[in-house]
Amino acid sequence: MKKISLVIPVYNNEGSLKELHTRIISSIKAYNSNFLYEFIFINDGSKDKSFDILIDLKNNDRDVTVINFSRNFGQLAGILAGWKHASGDAVITMSADLQDPPEQITTMLKEWENNYEIVVNYREARQDAFFASITSRIAYKLFRYSIPNLPAGGFDYALVGRQAMDAINSFTEKYRFPQGDILWVGFNVKYLPYTRLEREHGKSGFTFLRRFGDFMAIFFSISYFPIRLMSLIGFITALTGFIYAISILYAFLAHRTPFEGWAPIMMAILLVGGLLMIMLGIIGEYIWRIYDEIKHRPDYIIKEVIKSE
Repeated sequence: MKKISLVIPVYNNEGSLKELHTRIISSIKAYNSNFLYEFIFINDGSKDKSFDILIDLKNNDRDVTVINFSRNFGQLAGILAGWKHASGDAVITMSADLQDPPEQITTMLKEWENNYEIVVNYREARQDAFFASITSRIAYKLFRYSIPNLPAGGFDYALVGRQAMDAINSFTEKYRFPQGDILWVGFNVKYLPYTRLEREHGKSGFTFLRRFGDFMAIFFSISYFPIRLMSLIGFITALTGFIYAISILYAFLAHRTPFEGWAPIMMAILLVGGLLMIMLGIIGEYIWRIYDEIKHRPDYIIKEVIKSE
């Protein structure tokens, strides 16, 4: 009998959890009523009644497991913890806010049984706020320099088969990008379009600063682009300086034009100095991540795991 694991990070989602639970079960049963399932909810330091609702769901459904973090560690940590605890033949990761329609699960399971080890739901359209939509689009465009097969709008909603999931769980680095991990392991991948719905309950916990921090962490962990850009800028700057020096020398030798004034010198100093500061900052980002990696701190701390025996 095949078993499906649902990994769902939760942060202040009290308004959507019961409906989410009901609709997911209906979608799985609509496809195959003989399929087993398990819910793995990760309570990521919620400040509302989410934890109480999760316990209530667990008390009424023995297939619900609640992982309770000691504090808020972020969505990424919740996903990684859920993946480690998932025991199903396929693992579906989705958000708890109902922006990812549970009814899509039926199509995902169908493609999985058609021998696709990974089924990715990419956002054909999204009904997020304008600013969030624009910044996400720019971020994923940059991510695609390192992961060409990443959908243009990114994805959070995906099914991963057991073999691929075991491979992903073997990764040990601290800075992870779940979408990149899913696509990096290979296997047959099916891409399905869907419309990401508008949030109906509560509000997103992702502020601009948090989005920017996540972007920086992901970008520097998956991409060599900043380092290569530094090399390119250094080469262009050196070439520009060389050409400028040749032109000054030629003007002096051919026309006896003296080199006068401080403006060109100051311009060159400020340009090179600014570029050096930017490059040092980029190097610092990588060095900090190396330092953070070798501290070997856990990605999250689990306060308790609550499940039916």
